[in-house]
Amino acid sequence: MLLKLAFGWEKQGDVAKMLYYLQVYFDRRPDEAVLKKMNDVANQYNLRGYETDDLNYFYLFYKQYGLYIILALVLLGTYAFGIFWMKYRQREPSRRRHKLIVLAYLTGLLLLVNLPERYQSGIINRDQVLLRRDPSAASPVEDVINRGHKVNILGSQDVWLHVFWNDGLYYVRKDNVWLI
Repeated sequence: MLLKLAFGWEKQGDVAKMLYYLQVYFDRRPDEAVLKKMNDVANQYNLRGYETDDLNYFYLFYKQYGLYIILALVLLGTYAFGIFWMKYRQREPSRRRHKLIVLAYLTGLLLLVNLPERYQSGIINRDQVLLRRDPSAASPVEDVINRGHKVNILGSQDVWLHVFWNDGLYYVRKDNVWLI
């Protein structure tokens, strides 16, 4: 259905909505062909944020195989915990270095499980959207972007989204962005 919606908006000439539906589809069913299509259309219309860089390929890889990677890491952690438990029951000492390695491993696993959920993006839905340094309408305008550009969202505050755009951190009003 999402691909049909994207195709329909492409036929009507609304590139921003087409890219929005393709991005929603990609978020639910990661596919390299969809990623390349978004990149090609964005290049054709000089839109930024759709580049096929290493981050997007890592995200694609994580969305496709992340569950299997996490399951393998959990099994490895269970095995290490089992060894520590057996040593504890037999009253054998465990090396401090091994404990620190397992702690670092568990911390990394915790980050791997939780960080990708915090990654969010959005597509600018209006022309002449103002990017500001602070979350206030009184803050000076730092940049102006048009409809269709994709921004990475880092957080929100009241009616403002904290976005990463063009190697800078800015604030934009929530109603100017379609959240993905």
